[in-house]
Amino acid sequence: MIKRVQLPLQTMNLVIGFMVWVLISSLLPFIREDIAIPEGKLALVTAVPVILGSILRIPLGYYANQFGARKIFLVSFILLLFPVYYISIADSLIDLIIGGLFLGIGGAVFSVGVTSLPKYYPKERHGFVNGIYGAGNLGTAVTTFAAPVLAVKFGWSATIQIYLVILALFIAANFLLGDKKEPKVKTPLLEQIKGVYKNEKLWLLSLFYFITYGSFVAFTIYLPNFLVSNFTLDKVDAGMRTAGFIVLATAMRPIGGWLADRYHSLIILMFVFGGFTIAALVLSFAPTISWYTIGCLTIALCAGIGNGVIFKLVPMYFQKQAGIVNGIVSAMGGLGGFFPPIILSVLFDMTGHYAIGFMALSEVALASLILVIWMYYQGKMGIAKEVIDHTVEGILVTNKKGQIITVNPAFTEITGYQKNEVIGQNPSILKSGKQSQAFYEDLWQSIENNGFWQGEIWNKRKDGQQYLQWLTISTIKNDAGEVIQYAGMFSDISGREIKKA
Repeated sequence: MIKRVQLPLQTMNLVIGFMVWVLISSLLPFIREDIAIPEGKLALVTAVPVILGSILRIPLGYYANQFGARKIFLVSFILLLFPVYYISIADSLIDLIIGGLFLGIGGAVFSVGVTSLPKYYPKERHGFVNGIYGAGNLGTAVTTFAAPVLAVKFGWSATIQIYLVILALFIAANFLLGDKKEPKVKTPLLEQIKGVYKNEKLWLLSLFYFITYGSFVAFTIYLPNFLVSNFTLDKVDAGMRTAGFIVLATAMRPIGGWLADRYHSLIILMFVFGGFTIAALVLSFAPTISWYTIGCLTIALCAGIGNGVIFKLVPMYFQKQAGIVNGIVSAMGGLGGFFPPIILSVLFDMTGHYAIGFMALSEVALASLILVIWMYYQGKMGIAKEVIDHTVEGILVTNKKGQIITVNPAFTEITGYQKNEVIGQNPSILKSGKQSQAFYEDLWQSIENNGFWQGEIWNKRKDGQQYLQWLTISTIKNDAGEVIQYAGMFSDISGREIKKA
């Protein structure tokens, strides 16, 4: 029973965390009526929770593995009570900055669930499960649209204090329903960091999430004002369109995870970044509202699917270090939502339009598409290498001139020659001298006519011992049909020969 309730409980925890995370930015128009905030300080007030909410994801992801999600959510929500109350009685800019700093805990809890929940499900469901959990970012939309309505009725201070009651309810829910027996991973932090920081997949996944989740956050923050100022829409219309963007991106997240469970995750990411590239290119040409809507909804679709896919890949590539990797990747995503609006604003002040900013997004998405394709084919080659390295047959590959360019471990096991001893050598170093020159002439004639030769042949090991092997030699050709390499696969059949005798 406790295990089954973890997915809905932790998803709702994320909803609450994100609701608290955006409290200041959602109520800022009301707060400014009572607290003087200079125009130049508005970005600082709204940015502080975003930055800390991103950076804190790294330690929270790590500690979720160490102590379990129940304790981390409990401590996080208890700590959030203090800044929420402090902001509700704030009367200065400094109060808002101090309180907002600690509101970042609400955004940081994201890395807790993506670390904890995969422990309860088989690998083939990790994508969908993390996608369902990630849909908890809908909490930003809940506060964005509900908090102002409550503030009109009760005032901004009383509205914020309502969140104290909500936090208290979820502190109790986690205390009663959180899993006390969640499996823990006790790998020391430094050991986890050493195990991942040199792995290029960590930084590639961070880049991909920087774009997908960063775009979701950036468009959510930027769209209302942009639609009003650029297309002269009224605030309600702009708000509804932004709500549509949030709902579509959020709904696509579990679908992205579901797709990643059933199809190759990297192929799905190819479509994601292909869509990003085209959509951002459309937006860069300052289109009509109709085309702008199509471009934004495409971004929402791709961002949501991409977010779901990426957190299927994290536990797949990093089983033992999932906590710290989830923290780093999700932190990069949070920062990805902070910088684009600032860059767009600077570019608009410099050029008078947003075209360069959207074009830059298109170029970064295109670069990501290329990197995903590279990862895909590198993975395929990695599988082929695994097969070659672990097969019991000896394998050697030569260039067109007959010089050995690689061998596998089984080659060394059978012949006694180490890899570095044979690279650049001719396979004739293995000859036993038992076969005549005519034998080898027939062998190569068969390869030239048929593309391969197969049969028994006597060779010798490094120590001079002769043995009988079953050998297959095949030609490797390029797309033009030209021979570029030769591959030999063999096994030691001396034992069988002795038995026959």
